[in-house]
Amino acid sequence: MTIVSDMRAVASTRRGFCLCCLVTAGLSASGRWLTPRQAFAQAQGIVGGIRAAAATAPITLHRLRGGIGMLEGSGGNIAVLSGRDGKLLVDSGITGSRPRIEEALETFGREPIRHLVNTHWHFDHSDGNEWIARSGATITAHRNTGKYLAMTQRVEDWDFDFPPAPRAALPTRVVRGEEVMRVNRATVTMREYGPGHTDSDLSVFFAEAEILHTGDTFWNDAYPFIDYSTGGSIDGTILATETSLAMSGPDTLVIPGHGPVGTRQDLRDFLDMLVDIRDRVTALKRQGRTLDEVIAARPTAAHDARWDGFVIPPPFFTRLVFAGV
Repeated sequence: MTIVSDMRAVASTRRGFCLCCLVTAGLSASGRWLTPRQAFAQAQGIVGGIRAAAATAPITLHRLRGGIGMLEGSGGNIAVLSGRDGKLLVDSGITGSRPRIEEALETFGREPIRHLVNTHWHFDHSDGNEWIARSGATITAHRNTGKYLAMTQRVEDWDFDFPPAPRAALPTRVVRGEEVMRVNRATVTMREYGPGHTDSDLSVFFAEAEILHTGDTFWNDAYPFIDYSTGGSIDGTILATETSLAMSGPDTLVIPGHGPVGTRQDLRDFLDMLVDIRDRVTALKRQGRTLDEVIAARPTAAHDARWDGFVIPPPFFTRLVFAGV
């Protein structure tokens, strides 16, 4: 079984520990879909719930190639590159997962963590920054990741205000445009996407292994969240996906922010889905349809079989698209 097909075989049980609370929260007692803010409020604090679940959630290690692996189960997917120069991680997951993350990392060797790259600022990708930095790692990120982590930052659709992160959790190296590191004989290229999922998104490309980490600009087999509170948009998400396609080739493995490892074809499918739904929602909105009427028209229906089932159900994704067209 290939790397990608093997990971798809376990995807249905590894799609995220916050699945139940989020999807259940999407429905009111009357069966009507709630607004995003109401849904997350009804979940009784999604951020706290995710952090609590991370305290016991298992971590699954997927070995890819070129000495690179992926840890799944602590917020966003974490990439790992290990060798004589020490370990490099892409994203840090949730702090409560630390014991299981460290256990999984031990299977790569005893080298310390020396480098951490944040794909963006969201807590499920950066909550572990502090303990990793205190272990001796340098944190690299987009300038806006540092900005958001250093201040009180609200995410409207989560109805949550994130307090400033500890100083140790803040990036000390900033990517402007493109930066390249040589670590463990690997060429690691970090590039700004421009505003997409947020306005703090970075890609991380391992050249020799042909592995691309997209962060949350790509969710494999799932509708994505778009954070309008910090510069995200549906058009920006589409542009970011086009950028990822331009960086990838037929043999590239693609680590998404959430979901199983994918391929260039999965990126293409994701792009086609985004564009089709964006265009359908735009057409309905131009007809003067209200948000409820657009949701009732089910503009995602042709894509639900593949992309529904994770934390963003079709009505919620329709609302996110509607807000940006």
